[in-house]
Amino acid sequence: MKIYNVEDPVKFLEVIKECKGSVELISKEGDRLNLKSELTKYLAISKLFSDDTIINELELVASDPDDVNLLLEYMMNGH
Repeated sequence: MKIYNVEDPVKFLEVIKECKGSVELISKEGDRLNLKSELTKYLAISKLFSDDTIINELELVASDPDDVNLLLEYMMNGH
């Protein structure tokens, strides 16, 4: 799934933390970074949000269908 226009990285990370299963960020090179891992999350997100701009597009893979719904709700209402 793709998430667009992430304006509030703190809120985005709160939603990721609420997810029950794994949530992976797909890099432009095709690498999968597990956002549930604290180390990976901080490395990936600090790079993505380092210049204080809105992130136009992120590609995520969520392993749990409930997490997909949570992320869809975030996209529609949370940012």
